[in-house]
Amino acid sequence: MSDTTVDRAAQKPTTIRSYDRAAAKETLEDYSLRYAPIAFRRWSPFVIANVALGGIAYLADFAIGAAIVFANGAASGITAILAAALIIFVTGIPIARACAKYSVDMDLLTRGAGFGYFGSTLTSLIYASFTFIFFALEGSIMAQAVQLWTGLPLPIGYLVTSLIIIPLVIYGMKALARLHMWTQPVWLVLLALPFVSVMVNRPGALSEFVGFAGADGRHGAFTWTGFGLGMGVALSLIAQIGEQADYLRFMPPRTESNKRSWNAAVLAAGPGWVILGAVKQLGGALFAVAALGAGATVAQASQPIYQYVDAVRPWLGDLTVTVAAIFVILSQIKINTTNAYSGSLSWSNFFSRITHRHPGRVYYVFLNVAVAIVLMELNMFSFLNTILGFYSNVGIAWIAAVCADLVINKPLGWSPSYVEFKRAYLYSVNPVGFGAMVVASVVSIVAFFGAFGDLAAAFSPMIALVLALVISPLLAWLTKGRYYIARPNVVSGPDAPAGEQVGEPGSAEQLTCGRCGLTYERPDMADCTYIADEICSLCCSLESACHDECKKTGTVSIGMPAVPTGG
Repeated sequence: MSDTTVDRAAQKPTTIRSYDRAAAKETLEDYSLRYAPIAFRRWSPFVIANVALGGIAYLADFAIGAAIVFANGAASGITAILAAALIIFVTGIPIARACAKYSVDMDLLTRGAGFGYFGSTLTSLIYASFTFIFFALEGSIMAQAVQLWTGLPLPIGYLVTSLIIIPLVIYGMKALARLHMWTQPVWLVLLALPFVSVMVNRPGALSEFVGFAGADGRHGAFTWTGFGLGMGVALSLIAQIGEQADYLRFMPPRTESNKRSWNAAVLAAGPGWVILGAVKQLGGALFAVAALGAGATVAQASQPIYQYVDAVRPWLGDLTVTVAAIFVILSQIKINTTNAYSGSLSWSNFFSRITHRHPGRVYYVFLNVAVAIVLMELNMFSFLNTILGFYSNVGIAWIAAVCADLVINKPLGWSPSYVEFKRAYLYSVNPVGFGAMVVASVVSIVAFFGAFGDLAAAFSPMIALVLALVISPLLAWLTKGRYYIARPNVVSGPDAPAGEQVGEPGSAEQLTCGRCGLTYERPDMADCTYIADEICSLCCSLESACHDECKKTGTVSIGMPAVPTGG
């Protein structure tokens, strides 16, 4: 990105910003830092739901389910998986609907849901870590399958299975839509195969699974500690709603004619992912117990490729390893394209605010994959429970704080009725969501490390959930919501002329950015006192010389000097 000064009239520089080649091409960018415009959202609700659900093809669920039941027994593990799924489903509903309604990703939603412009920078890192942790986990699973199939050493397999993802992700939503549309039917058939095979060929497998007492044989009965520990691991997946939102923001506008399909698609592709996720976790645990009974070691039975091979061997014989490897590779390609894509969005948001530069989403694809490769080479698969148990404390505090803002603060009028994501109208830090997340995370992490006893350590993610849900409304009430909006949005907010607010018919109107000279839809624009003109949200984010003067002088009439507000 480069700037060329062309006019300094009235001591207010008017500049033309040109973006680097990759960042200027929205077919690659997919509006990574922006509102997704109506003109780009041409897919049907079904296509968006299919793409979003295609991104949950991951087999980490198989490994997670096995790890939970091996460590805590079936009685505690099964109930923990189901309880975590219920929590994830309920908290995911308002987030999915908000991202689909306002056409923003998780980062932009977080900004306007109680965190502020820089306050959400930390959550961008949390989300980025989610994507590369799970990229590494899924890549490890794919490398294990390749090793079993071809004998390729794991260190080389980690590198190969990661690098093949990059070309698929560079071209963004359009390429991913085609990938998931064509692979979904085959994947669903291969997913169902081991479930049917185990039920038919091993009639006693289910009863053995339900009575399983853990890998050490000492966890036959339900315990609250085992339940809490298992739920903490399963709740680490709560940030998956962010990856679903990265697709849901491309939902077409909700109308009278499509509202049923729109609502169904948002529910299925948003929180609905966890239903299939819970089924896969329980299935992975079932297959792992069956494999253990057939003579596999605990380490082998914990790996999805071995679980799948053991389950389908009675039917496939000599083709077992080949079919299993194809299924695992297909699954991991589907999910790691999503992990790399979502990670590139999150890194873009983080670095654009810190450096005021945006070289393009594509560059951050390489960063995300590189970090994941390092984790794989460090064998993160061997301490999966510890990583996910710790991560869930921070992830659930973030998601719960956003959820509390959407379902409590907004209906009670303590938060704006709409989602404002543009820097021009936001305080740098909003203590409501940001404060709730920090307090909830710190307390739950202290509990996780045993400061309050074993039971509190096991339930540390629930401590994070409850604290965030309580502290966010409390802070919103105490502050009277004053830290949400720094100044009125007269371009597309409630203070804009009728028909020009976000979500209204006029919101598709094209306006020209006075900084880069390109046109964008009205919800992506702000009034800028620094250039005395309208400015797009990305140029606003990247402006380093203005020092947020608009929040000191107020609004601007286009083409006229700023009018001080005295605030």
